[in-house]
Amino acid sequence: MPVRRFVITLLIIGPLLALLAYGFTRDSHYIVSPLLAKPATPFTLKLFDGRTLTLDDLRGKAVFLNFWASWCIPCRDEARELETAWQKIKDKNMVFLGVAVQDTDQNALEFLKEFNITYPNGKDEAAKIAVDYGTWGIPESFFIDPQGRITYKHVGAIRAALVVSKLEEAEKGIVSAQEGKGDYSAIK
Repeated sequence: MPVRRFVITLLIIGPLLALLAYGFTRDSHYIVSPLLAKPATPFTLKLFDGRTLTLDDLRGKAVFLNFWASWCIPCRDEARELETAWQKIKDKNMVFLGVAVQDTDQNALEFLKEFNITYPNGKDEAAKIAVDYGTWGIPESFFIDPQGRITYKHVGAIRAALVVSKLEEAEKGIVSAQEGKGDYSAIK
């Protein structure tokens, strides 16, 4: 009898353990977002300059939404690139919005000053926006078309040329078939 119980237990638990082991070998960096081509989740963000901004306020414009933190090395690597991209498109019907996550106001403001960031930024106090967008690492960026659909997602540092290119596609409502990937830091 004990051998039979052991075999039955092994047959039940074995596949579960195998599935769990397989999951540990997969890099979550390669999990495709279910948000592409779907409406962007509405949000309200209090900006560091005291204003409040909602996704509805940005309707009719292509939006670059970037999640970052001052302690994140890839965020620091991309900061100047993002400001360069912003300077190239700021007079077009496009908007940049930075969202600081898991950071202090002081550190976030020092980061913005250090890299001379001029586009709007605010802090996601309770990480609600980050959770709603399914972020799991930073930097993480979303491109939203004028109708409010997510057209592209990029996990990791991104370069200015790609930001401008994907914003131009978003402005036309073009949804990318794949996400972009670069260096990132897991959210603490």
